[in-house]
Amino acid sequence: MIEMTGAEALTRLLVPEAVPFVFGIAGGKLNPLLHAISREPSIRYLGVRHEAAGPLMGAAVAAATGQICVALGEMGPGSSNLIGGLGTAYNNNLPLLLITSNNHLTASYPNRGMFMDLDTHALLKPLTKWSAVVHDGRRLPDLVRDAFRQALTGRRGPVHLDIPQEILGGRFDFDEQAFALKPEHYRSLEGPRAPAGQIERAAAMLATAKRPLLVAGGGVVSANAGDLFRTLLDLVRTPALTTQMGIGTVPSNSAYFIGQGGIIGGDAIQAAFKDADLILAIGCRFSSWLWDDGGALSKGDAELININIDPMSLGANTPHALGIWADAASALEDLITALGTRTIPDRSEWLAHLRIIHAGYRTKLDRLSEDDGAVLHPARLGSALGKLLPQDALIAYDGGHTSFWSNDLTPAPLERTRFHEPGMCQLGFGTPYAVALKLLYPDRPVFNICGDGAFGFTLSELDTARRYGLPIINIIHNNASWGVIKMGQRRSFDFSFGADLEGTDYAEIARGFGCHGEVVTTVEEVEPALQRAMASGLPAVIDCRVRFEAHPSMPYFARMNAFGYTKGTSAGPHAALVKGA
Repeated sequence: MIEMTGAEALTRLLVPEAVPFVFGIAGGKLNPLLHAISREPSIRYLGVRHEAAGPLMGAAVAAATGQICVALGEMGPGSSNLIGGLGTAYNNNLPLLLITSNNHLTASYPNRGMFMDLDTHALLKPLTKWSAVVHDGRRLPDLVRDAFRQALTGRRGPVHLDIPQEILGGRFDFDEQAFALKPEHYRSLEGPRAPAGQIERAAAMLATAKRPLLVAGGGVVSANAGDLFRTLLDLVRTPALTTQMGIGTVPSNSAYFIGQGGIIGGDAIQAAFKDADLILAIGCRFSSWLWDDGGALSKGDAELININIDPMSLGANTPHALGIWADAASALEDLITALGTRTIPDRSEWLAHLRIIHAGYRTKLDRLSEDDGAVLHPARLGSALGKLLPQDALIAYDGGHTSFWSNDLTPAPLERTRFHEPGMCQLGFGTPYAVALKLLYPDRPVFNICGDGAFGFTLSELDTARRYGLPIINIIHNNASWGVIKMGQRRSFDFSFGADLEGTDYAEIARGFGCHGEVVTTVEEVEPALQRAMASGLPAVIDCRVRFEAHPSMPYFARMNAFGYTKGTSAGPHAALVKGA
């Protein structure tokens, strides 16, 4: 047996899971834990400026690597502040461990009116896969293992432990062997494998289909199965697309690429869903980014093979011909093997048809990018950035409408290089994501392309980037408004209210934080501004003044949001966007 504080035991229990970072803000009740973390060389602590940034940074690490991080919340407001970023991890199925402090047990659960009282367990439970209160320090080993098991098994997500002050600071006897247990001895490291009969049926369907379509979702990325997906694609030689969480799995220069990001990815995606005779979706839960007119995209006469590690996602949003509960990697391995002895028909005509539609969509974007109006068109800026940003860059797409332009105009060479936030659509995630990505990959350039509204939510994390020497570059599409909202107000009701964000110089704000900042007003200024920002060695803000212009996919997006309204009518809050975009 060995005696140690609860905080020391908790820290030791993080080590077998190779937790790389802990994000948080120093707080009195957290001091025993901060002290323990400060003496653990394998874990790096990053002090943020708002607790909501911690879960966002942890989500970024999970999206980029699959690793699980810790986000801290002091009791009361420190814990409630976590909610502002927690939804990103929860709705995008990204693993994360939240640790919150609380008053001593004699005055909590139920609370007795002490300052900063909060039932943190009840507050965070709806936004976590699993939540527990530690009532006895001796239970820390099994509760921490429970937390990791829940976060990293099946459909991944955030989990939470609320730890009262006398547990963190108190001393307890532990079995030394409790800290030597490796993850493979207390949780499964592999997901379920599909039955052979289902794989054979899927292979037969794929081998006989004339117009199959492949869809790569975030589950492919989570399973580290991108190479396997591309191997399958080379085998069946058919059009493919990705969801927003799967971006890069089908590189944008692939011969099979017809768009990415779901419904906002262009005209070929709509045509593919309509005309395919078979759809194979892997790691895709058919969220609203694959909806049209309030439901799943029309599949025409297509049969759907749906492979997902979460059995509750199978059939939830769209019926399937074959639903396979399996880990994406093992399913792809087995499917490739099963197809190895089968004759694959020629799909070149089907592929060429969709590639022509996609090329027409790109031509439309190229024409928009040639707009030389007095105020920059967002397509002109987006096109320039797509050509100028380094090949090895890591890029977050933040902002509601701005992310549409980035999705189309920024090449995606591989998965885990481009980062959307489609599940919660949390504005402001980009700067914390960029900070975390730079922590992970200090030698790679990291960018956050965002809207001005989105940037305002977390601009205080410029201070975090500067304090820790993380030279991220934020590129703002600054149209001085909540652009989509303002457009909708004018088209629906001919008014504008609360949608203007004029008069802010984000470059000046950056300089106030000790960062590099400059304003750009023409496309010719973009490249030298990027070069100066990268040469500065500082976190940077390039404030690009653009006008608002509706993205070509806005009508698709509007129809996606028309859930509950009669198909084909103009009813609903986004009807004006359908008509006018």
